[in-house]
Amino acid sequence: MLPILRLTRQYHLPPLFAMVSPALKRNADHLSGPAADSKKPKGGSITAFFGAPKPKALSTQTNSLDTNGTAPAPRSTSFNKEKWVASLTPEQKELLQLEIDTLDESWLAHLKDEIVTPDFLNLKRFLKKEKEGKVKIFPPEEDVYSWSRHTPLHTVKVVIIGQDPYHNDNQAHGLCFSVRPPTRAPPSLVNIYKGIKKNYPDFVPPPNNGGLLIPWAERGVLMLNTCLTVRAHQANSHSGKGWEKFTQKAIDLVARVRGNGVVFLAWGKPAGTRVAKINKSKHCVLQSVHPSPLSAHHGFFDNGHFKKCNDWLAERYGNDGIIDWSLVPSKKAVVPPTADKENSAALANASPSPVEMSGETVQGDSVKSGPLEDEFDDDDALEALVAAEKEEEAKKV
Repeated sequence: MLPILRLTRQYHLPPLFAMVSPALKRNADHLSGPAADSKKPKGGSITAFFGAPKPKALSTQTNSLDTNGTAPAPRSTSFNKEKWVASLTPEQKELLQLEIDTLDESWLAHLKDEIVTPDFLNLKRFLKKEKEGKVKIFPPEEDVYSWSRHTPLHTVKVVIIGQDPYHNDNQAHGLCFSVRPPTRAPPSLVNIYKGIKKNYPDFVPPPNNGGLLIPWAERGVLMLNTCLTVRAHQANSHSGKGWEKFTQKAIDLVARVRGNGVVFLAWGKPAGTRVAKINKSKHCVLQSVHPSPLSAHHGFFDNGHFKKCNDWLAERYGNDGIIDWSLVPSKKAVVPPTADKENSAALANASPSPVEMSGETVQGDSVKSGPLEDEFDDDDALEALVAAEKEEEAKKV
């Protein structure tokens, strides 16, 4: 009975204690001297008596490889999107509604401070005025951040840096160099296919000269333009408005959190400036001229970037970490394709066009003669154009 008495006294249980005789109570009081008190758990609770259970360690990163073969970046466990949204001012909520609704949370958790800066909010005010002025903007609003959803931050293995979104109809959809069916691959993308073919002879371009690159994005290839929007048919019309700072933050974020390293493909001088500060001992940075028709023959086809990329990934992560560059479900360029059924169907069923894309632009159902204007935005291409003009002038003399 003595243990029961001691517990009864310790945990203040009057009903049970009232049932004990005075004699036993006196014995219990005698036993509960200094020695006994020193063994009492502090706090007077059942938890204190038996000892609190040890908390399980919370991990923000798994040691295993993620689904695309690379060690994942830490996912934010502390970001509470609802709480963050509630902290915004009414104007911020209005201006940032697109980011709240469509920027993947893996990116938003890290870029949330950037998008409330005065520079970014001014960019959003500018875009709001464009929209209110009935200005047509590409890509469609819901696709501005499609790159973040197709390639969440913790899946990035390769970064391809573009410049301006395509500015003609039925082209831009948020991934640099990529176009949706039935639009055919623009000249720069055709040259990219040629570069892959040179590295991997088994590579087969998509049917009907398709240009949908979503399968690459879902395999860990982040295709990010420097500017994320553009006025219809006006190249570089949204440059210098604030996108460059934001996308640089995204590039720097990848370099910082993807601790095991990624491959950066920087084609052309503007893209080269974006990776100038990347730690080359941690990451693989591959630079060359742009694949534009006016500059590709200056070294793009022989740069070997697609194989060099996979060689580096294989060395760092093993064969499971390399990129399958194939875009045709029935063909294998490097490893078995993993494109989902919807994307495979879109690639296979792309509507044929009566015109090949060499030197012509498809705009909806119409065809515009001449090369795509946005194929000439690259500095390398412009230099080549100037050189060609000088050569023509010299011939006339």
